[in-house]
Amino acid sequence: MDRALIWLSLVCFFLASVTSEPKTKQRDVDIYSFHINSTVTSRYAITVITSRVANSLNESQEVHFQVKIPKNAFISKFRMTIEGKTYDGIVKQKEEAQQQYSQAVSRGQSAGLVSSVGRTLEDFKTSVTVAALSKVTFELTYEELLKRRLGKYELLINAQPTQPVADFKIDVYIHESPGISLLEVKGGLSTNELTDAVTTTRSGPEAWVKFYPTREQQKKCKVCGKNGLNGDMIILYDVDREKSKGELRVSKGHFVHYFAPTDVQRIPKNVVFVIDRSGSMSGRKIEQTRVAMLRILGDLSEDDHFGIITFKGRVDTWKPELLKATQSNVEDAKKFVRQITARGSTDINAAVLKGVEMINRHPQEDSASILILLTDGEPNTGETNIGKIQDNVKKAIQGKFPLYCLGFGFDVSFEFLKKMAMENDGVARRIYEDSDADQQLQGFYEEVATPLLTDIHITYTGAANVTQTNFSQYYNGSEIVVAGLLTDNSLDLFTNEITATSKSKRMEYHDTIDPTILSNLTGFEDFIERLWAYLTVKQLLEKELMLEAQEKETVRKEALDLSLEYNFVTPLTSMVVTKPQEEDIQVAHKPKERKGETRTKTSRRLSATAQHFNSFGASSRNSHILGTSSRNSHIFGRPVPNLLGTGAAVHNLHSFGTAVHNLHNFGRPVPNLLGTGATVQMSHRPGAPGHQRRIKGGSLDGLNQNSPVILDDSRIFHPTHAPPTTTVLYASPVRFLIQAQDQSEPLCYDIPASQRLRLLQDPSSDFSMNGELIESGGTGFSQITIFYKTDLHMTLSTSEIIFSDGQNAVKFLWNQEPTTHETDSVSLILRNKEMDVSMGNTRVVILLHGQDGNSFLWPAVRQRPSKTTLPGLFGTLPVAYTTVTQSHSTILKILKIQGQEVRVSWNTATDYSIHSAPRVGCWLVPFQVAMQGELSDFTVPSL
Repeated sequence: MDRALIWLSLVCFFLASVTSEPKTKQRDVDIYSFHINSTVTSRYAITVITSRVANSLNESQEVHFQVKIPKNAFISKFRMTIEGKTYDGIVKQKEEAQQQYSQAVSRGQSAGLVSSVGRTLEDFKTSVTVAALSKVTFELTYEELLKRRLGKYELLINAQPTQPVADFKIDVYIHESPGISLLEVKGGLSTNELTDAVTTTRSGPEAWVKFYPTREQQKKCKVCGKNGLNGDMIILYDVDREKSKGELRVSKGHFVHYFAPTDVQRIPKNVVFVIDRSGSMSGRKIEQTRVAMLRILGDLSEDDHFGIITFKGRVDTWKPELLKATQSNVEDAKKFVRQITARGSTDINAAVLKGVEMINRHPQEDSASILILLTDGEPNTGETNIGKIQDNVKKAIQGKFPLYCLGFGFDVSFEFLKKMAMENDGVARRIYEDSDADQQLQGFYEEVATPLLTDIHITYTGAANVTQTNFSQYYNGSEIVVAGLLTDNSLDLFTNEITATSKSKRMEYHDTIDPTILSNLTGFEDFIERLWAYLTVKQLLEKELMLEAQEKETVRKEALDLSLEYNFVTPLTSMVVTKPQEEDIQVAHKPKERKGETRTKTSRRLSATAQHFNSFGASSRNSHILGTSSRNSHIFGRPVPNLLGTGAAVHNLHSFGTAVHNLHNFGRPVPNLLGTGATVQMSHRPGAPGHQRRIKGGSLDGLNQNSPVILDDSRIFHPTHAPPTTTVLYASPVRFLIQAQDQSEPLCYDIPASQRLRLLQDPSSDFSMNGELIESGGTGFSQITIFYKTDLHMTLSTSEIIFSDGQNAVKFLWNQEPTTHETDSVSLILRNKEMDVSMGNTRVVILLHGQDGNSFLWPAVRQRPSKTTLPGLFGTLPVAYTTVTQSHSTILKILKIQGQEVRVSWNTATDYSIHSAPRVGCWLVPFQVAMQGELSDFTVPSL
């Protein structure tokens, strides 16, 4: 049987589901068994997800397997078993896997890319074609070290199998040698109707959690429906801690040391909060920040000292020095916080250095100092070079205390914050722009609110290749974990010593290994070795971020070698799986959260015909129609208008119908692409004499690739691999993305070039923005205008920007130094080919892009003035849709959008709302369906 490659790079997640579209009468795909088995040994969790699926049809069809696992987990095994034969994944260096993947694509096999980033989960899916009345078993294994937060370890399982399953089980087994002191089960899968399906057992060092819901329970619970379970199970636990010196475990020449003393007094802290109040923080962000700060201030202990710094283009302080957290000082600080408003630019450098100065200028004995930065943007005034800012902050702190960086939303440069925090013994965390953002802020503070030890140093004799051993602070409810190798695999010389500073004295802990604690769990003898490898790779990847040149390469290679040795899919590796027949190459990589990225799925599909066939002179990357560019308008899944007009003709087309598959299954005729009287001079085989045929009218909704187009004389023309000669007779349309409500896959639609469009209008504030698409099409806007109130207006072109307040005008050039211009209600920030415009409660960013030597503009709405739909293309809210049904192809669906059923196809678009302009997957729909109106409703006679 022919084989194709499937490339699976890491996507670190923790929910498992097999995706199949439910049928009203009978399910074509039956998930008859779905098991999640998680074994936690000394905090190290190994989870196996097994799904068994049967194809109930008398014909082969594609079956999908979808899982989500935690961001911190590493996939270590993936296999499919079909008709008794097992196909295992092999982990390879990412570049090698990419080369293998590219070679498969060049052979004409199809390709896919699926990735998603959420708060704690990331998404991965794959599929395989299963023969008629046959079965397939999917098995995925991933591993993670559970982290202790606020006194508990947390294991999260999210189940969404998309249908009730006769044999559904979640089994969790926990073994902790010191004993289990706490065991709780929370989440939607443990409440209401499902309470009886959960059983917990605890006995000494062991605990079991079982979740066995009946088929009926899977349909009737609060988080269930006709598609079965859809919710979380959260297992929380902690261990007994009789010895302050910690817990040592040894197995097969490796050790792990857990250190979390509880017999020490809390240390008073000196904490300075550095809060961004630039214009981008306006609205809900600053409101949630105020709410969180009011709670945090209320939680301060009276022996703590604190300070508050706010910044935009200017740095302001609540008080010039640290003050004790007395009741009166806290109340005064709360008044200050309630009055924080957002406007202006962002000077991160000056603000952080001011916080460092405040801590250094007012030292407190027997205390722990902490600096916390909250920002949602990039530095755009003062010092804007992020490398220099990082150097300035590192030199100022000098390793004396940690810096914690909280990045609010996705406009922030998170990599910049992460590196700056790590260089100063802290961590960075993203705060997601959701309704609970204030709780996220408060939750992070609670983790660092109670320091118990500072300046912790751990030394080991008789050990080698030890992970991190120096820590700036240890907080109540957390845990320090160190792992390594025993020298000569011997316990005789092994000892460890811990020194740390508590509230009033220097403390020391000494320990040796008791041979009786050797791991004796059958089947899990190597878990400590794998834990060591996991922790080492994690720390090497973090270390690489802070290094340059040869040092960086050395650390990177070390992390790569360990990833390959232990079969971990990490950012440096990918998993290659051979499938049983020549099918899609699925690509799932371990994604990074990029600027502008949301928790939506990003997918690509490239077909065999897309690689070898073009319609009407399209680029070789995708099948296009009538000269559309490779980045935009595709033929699939939308009605195509009379593009050429009466009498238009195109000659020398070798294949016209790349986009139709199983045409009669959909019962749709092929559209009139060329208009009344239009003719196509074509050859249905290379070198054949040309002849003219008239094309039937209709719609292209729901059409697939590699298939015939039916012409008037009923002749069928199949795609060929010969590149056509073309005459381009019209400009490419421009593709727009629109986010979907409660769905991971966005929608997209096309608009013809040269249109003048209403982009956004807010009648309540007299704000409006219009734009004109570039004449040649295919990219973006040649000009954008913005009006605000009576006299204020801006004109942005690809060469310059002019702002007028009715009396005076200011001119900007795109390539000039970062510039800020502010008036009472307007803030303009120009940086890195990006104009950030804040007017009242509206904030938009206009980006200048370059492509193939041409420049164009693209607007991105960062803050809406209203939670309701506003006039304009960018005034719509995320569109709600549901899947009605899906063909056997993975690129075709019928969606129900605003009550209307429409056939759509999987396609790609470029997200120009961020500088990196990534290609993303989307469901291509007609404009009228996506925008619920005609194009004329969104056009303007002039800008």
